[in-house]
Amino acid sequence: MTAALALGTYRVRDVAEAARTALRAGTPWIDTAPNYSEGLAQHHLGPILREHPGATRVATKTGFFTRSQARTALALDVLPVEDATAGHSLDPRFICHQMEEAITQLGRVDLLFVHNPERAIHGADRAVMHWRLREVFSVLEGLVQLRRIGGYGVATWSGLREGAFSVTELVALAREAAGSEGHHLIGLQMPVSLIMDAPITQALNGGGPLVQAQDAGMITFGSAPLHGGDLLGAMTPELVNLIRPGLTPGAAGLLAAASCPALDVLLTSSSSRDHWDDAAKALAAPLTPEHLRRVTDELATG
Repeated sequence: MTAALALGTYRVRDVAEAARTALRAGTPWIDTAPNYSEGLAQHHLGPILREHPGATRVATKTGFFTRSQARTALALDVLPVEDATAGHSLDPRFICHQMEEAITQLGRVDLLFVHNPERAIHGADRAVMHWRLREVFSVLEGLVQLRRIGGYGVATWSGLREGAFSVTELVALAREAAGSEGHHLIGLQMPVSLIMDAPITQALNGGGPLVQAQDAGMITFGSAPLHGGDLLGAMTPELVNLIRPGLTPGAAGLLAAASCPALDVLLTSSSSRDHWDDAAKALAAPLTPEHLRRVTDELATG
């Protein structure tokens, strides 16, 4: 079974049109962030989501922000000055501020991701890093209890790959933050592609962060399946034919990523219905683990 195809709004030119296309196609998730589309992604998504109440689940993030958003947060005294210059903050006041802004713009937040926490705690030793994360999770547990969000997760680019934290450690920190109550760490988002294929090969071998997260009851999201378009240049006709003859390079790359074991949701920025339908048609028949392993082996030796 392949991962479900869902809309990711990073680098999407027309967020509203992409959302309309994805909703018509039955996307189970729309994923966004306060800083996407120069800070306007959530604003553009809101009216579309209100036109289709309950049609999909909504995930957004906390951490990054635009300069304009920083000025507003500084004026409200919810953002430390040193964080404003860094462009990223996990200050508890700022997390709550971004969450309220997201609810106002989107209508609801089913899943709030901590966005690249490795960015905010870069250079800190692991003890300090994990103390900060536990503090963030405590804030998010409180927001769940207040029914402001449905649950929370971690969206990371390099934190797992570079060893800033592991899935096991994240779950342990969430349990500590929740106390006697069950924790609400329900999502993990990370890059999954034929360029960043370590999660694929690890999952094929029965381990790695995606398997660990799924075993812990988390929903796993794969981001950047075409690696920002860079993968398309590496998709030779021979590689496409190895994946599945007749596919476009983009659909072949999406199929390979979506066939990764233990991956629940694959985020795509496809905004046209033709591209979405091509991808959905390709994903209807997943690659077997043996077939996917031949693809990753070919890349490793190529």
